[in-house]
Amino acid sequence: MDLIIRNATLADGRRVDIGIAGETIAAVAPALDARAVRKLDAGGDLVTAPFVDAHFHMDATLSYGLPRVNASGTLLEGIALWGELKPQLAQDALVERALQYCDWAVARGLLAIRTHVDVCDARLLAVEALLDVKRRVAPWIDLQLVAFPQDGLLRSPGAFDNLKRAIAMGVDVVGGIPHFERTMAQGAESVRLLCEFAAQQGLMVDMHCDESDDPLSRHIETLASETLRLGLQGRVTGSHLTSMHSMDNYYVSKLLPLIAESGVAAIANPLINITLQGRHDTYPKRRGMTRVLELLAAGVPVAFGHDCVMDPWYGLGSGDMLEVAHMGLHVAQMTGQAAMRQCFDAVTATPARILGLQGYGIAPGCKADLVWLDAADPVEAIRLRAARRLVLRRGRVVSEAPPARATLSLPGRPATVDFRLSRKES
Repeated sequence: MDLIIRNATLADGRRVDIGIAGETIAAVAPALDARAVRKLDAGGDLVTAPFVDAHFHMDATLSYGLPRVNASGTLLEGIALWGELKPQLAQDALVERALQYCDWAVARGLLAIRTHVDVCDARLLAVEALLDVKRRVAPWIDLQLVAFPQDGLLRSPGAFDNLKRAIAMGVDVVGGIPHFERTMAQGAESVRLLCEFAAQQGLMVDMHCDESDDPLSRHIETLASETLRLGLQGRVTGSHLTSMHSMDNYYVSKLLPLIAESGVAAIANPLINITLQGRHDTYPKRRGMTRVLELLAAGVPVAFGHDCVMDPWYGLGSGDMLEVAHMGLHVAQMTGQAAMRQCFDAVTATPARILGLQGYGIAPGCKADLVWLDAADPVEAIRLRAARRLVLRRGRVVSEAPPARATLSLPGRPATVDFRLSRKES
């Protein structure tokens, strides 16, 4: 073998050795008796398959302050700002910002990203830029592009034709934003049109759906119904779904089984939902994030997305999916042990399934994409936003970082602070 990682703790608690041959995991066992070019000892630390971001906007990332700062911090001002910025976009600058973000992602162990790309600009400049980025980063990141009519499929002239052109150019997934159409009826019509197009083309669907505090914004119902009508089960995702936070419980009790039956997956974006929703409230203020626990209990796959990093909608972020899981855990009040582990799954295994990633996981035959974390288990990883000691892509080390320690100068106290309660001193 080329590499053996000994004494690795997997997310399910098993202690194993992981053997890698070339770009593939060759063996996973409690103790591997095999020769290897290189051996590493994880010392009981958590080794996981890579982080996956199921919802992002890479065409806007790192553009914070261009052409001005979002003074109100609201969703609508962010959309207006993006509209001001689009005519000024330069392809080379967009590519460079996206590549810089991809560097951040690799350092964070984030090796698969589904990013929405705006198709309402007839030039499709952002589409061309991100197709270029996708090609460039393919050796270290799986980048999946969604054709996203940011200004509304029917509301924005030429948006549907632009979307079709983007798909023909190589964009992977059909997107939509029904709640941004002029009327509820037009929103429902946009869902029908997009799902029929996806069915004809054999594509997946991922719609911004009901990103609103309005409990009557119910396009997820239409999305689930169209999924069933067209036989798209397992290929459709509803992102945000924040209106569900405000819906009455009786309606939700009917909606959840419909979503589960349709096989539609859900993506919450904790950092952004908690920031942008509830802006019209005084007190009490709604949290704004969708009903994660209830969706999971109904059998709906739920992933967490980062959504934005330093763009017109959000001036923070660094590509850290553990930060996303940390916020999701708190906002959804998922503080039980099993629930906290579900939050870790929401930034790893669950979005990998939603994106349809092949060869993802830690088992013989899977791709040798691994992250060694400075933590003993998923809960500790979220608590500490653990350092990524080692990131492997196809068996090759692509990033390394030291463990998180601090040296103190306090009389009568230990010289080194270790934030891990789980670490066993030798």
